[in-house]
Amino acid sequence: MPIITPHHFTAGCLAVEVHPDRAALGRAAARAVAAHLQAVIAQQGTARVIFACAPSQNEFLAALIDPAQCGHTLEWSKITAFHMDDYVGLSGTHPQSFRHYLHEHLLRQVKIGCFHPLPAEESDAVAVAARYTDLLRAQPIDLICMGIGENGHIAFNDPPVADFDDPLLVKVVELDLACRQQQVNDGCFPTLAAVPRHAFTLTIPVFRQARRLSIQVPGPRKAAAVLATVEGPITTACPASILRQHPAAILYLDSAAANLLSS
Repeated sequence: MPIITPHHFTAGCLAVEVHPDRAALGRAAARAVAAHLQAVIAQQGTARVIFACAPSQNEFLAALIDPAQCGHTLEWSKITAFHMDDYVGLSGTHPQSFRHYLHEHLLRQVKIGCFHPLPAEESDAVAVAARYTDLLRAQPIDLICMGIGENGHIAFNDPPVADFDDPLLVKVVELDLACRQQQVNDGCFPTLAAVPRHAFTLTIPVFRQARRLSIQVPGPRKAAAVLATVEGPITTACPASILRQHPAAILYLDSAAANLLSS
C-alpha cells in the first residue's frame, strides 16, 4: 500500500521519516535543516556545513534555497560550506565535477559566506588531503547534508575501503564497480568507461564527529541500501549502517526508497 502521510520511527539512534514522494522528502528535510541552521547561527554566530553533491539532493537543495518551501530566510552569509568528495583530476568547472554540481544547485543561487572547494585536479593528492583536513579540523562541523549510495556508501566510502575508525579525514580511494555504475544510473556519465576510477572523499569519522546529520535518500534504486542501513548489521559491508549510532541524525526517505523496510 502506498504511503500517503509521513511515517516516523527510529532505528537505534537514527530517526527515520518516510514521505510520499521526492518533493515532500525534500521539503521536509529543508524545513528541518533551515530551522536548525537558524538556531545554530543565533547561538554561535556562524555555521559550518558539508553538502553532498548528487541528484538525490536536488529536491532538498531546491527547497532549502527557497524560503517559501523551507519556511526560513537563511542567513547564508554566516554559513561556511564544504563538500564531501570529488573525482581525481576533474576541475571545478568540469560538468561532472561535484564542485560544478554544488555551484549550479546552491552556490550561484545564494550568497554564501565562504565555500572551501576540494581541488581534485591538483597533482599532489597528499597535499590536497592535508589542506582540506586542516580546514575540517579548524572548528566542529555543525551539519552534514548527505545521501546514501546504492552500495550503502557515504561520500565515496565504498564497502571495500570503508573504515569506521579511519585515521585519515580525507583520502583518495578507488571506486568500486557498484559505485561507478550508480554514476551512470544517475545520468552523471554516459557509460561506465567514462566514470573516473579514483576520487577524494571525506572519511567516515568526519560523519561520526559532525554535530548533526540530515540524510536525504529518494528512489527505488536505494531501497536495498536503505534496508541494510536501517535493519541490517552495523558493518562496513554497508558503510551507512554506522549512521544508526549517530546521536543526532535524521534519515529522510520517499516511499520508493522505504519500500523494502519492515517498519
